[in-house]
Amino acid sequence: MLRKILLSLTIVLMGLWSTQAFALTDAETAALKQAETYLNGVKTLKARFLQVNPDGGSVEGDVYVSRPGRMRLVYDPPTPMLMVADGAFLIYVDTEMKDASHISLDDTPAGILLKDNLSFTDPAVKLLGVKQEAGTLEITTAMAKDPSVGKLTLVFSTAPFELKQWRVLDAQNKEVAVTIYDAKTGVSLDRALFRYETRKSGDRD
Repeated sequence: MLRKILLSLTIVLMGLWSTQAFALTDAETAALKQAETYLNGVKTLKARFLQVNPDGGSVEGDVYVSRPGRMRLVYDPPTPMLMVADGAFLIYVDTEMKDASHISLDDTPAGILLKDNLSFTDPAVKLLGVKQEAGTLEITTAMAKDPSVGKLTLVFSTAPFELKQWRVLDAQNKEVAVTIYDAKTGVSLDRALFRYETRKSGDRD
């Protein structure tokens, strides 16, 4: 009986933790609004990126974003990898093995960046922290329905106000940091960039 009571108490406390809000200062509230306005104003983006992996290794490539829901990361050779968000799924592609895995955008913190009309007060988004330093703003979030799957930290410069980096910390506590540069917004992007079709056996290159 005691074990059941303790288990029930643990579940209740976990539920309270997952929904608990923390007090924001006026400056933090204003910064969140500024970030929302900026992100929702960026409908398309094209940039170069530098990705630092958990082992400390780094790769570069091109990133294309079409909000809501769509993104493509094309890695420079010899990295045999492609990542596509098609509006419903985040698709990881091993271009060498021609193998792909699909994760629902609603099940990954990376999906927060691509949300339509992103709001940090959205019940689907759990706000975990706001950090303001000279010239930078960091906002850490998670998917409210299951924060344990990982965290997304968005890093902005404040003068001018621009998205400079995002970091994803997964459930195994491994972090990938993607820094973007040479960014252009409001560009025309081919919708085909955000589609990925698995090849059938017998298809030729």
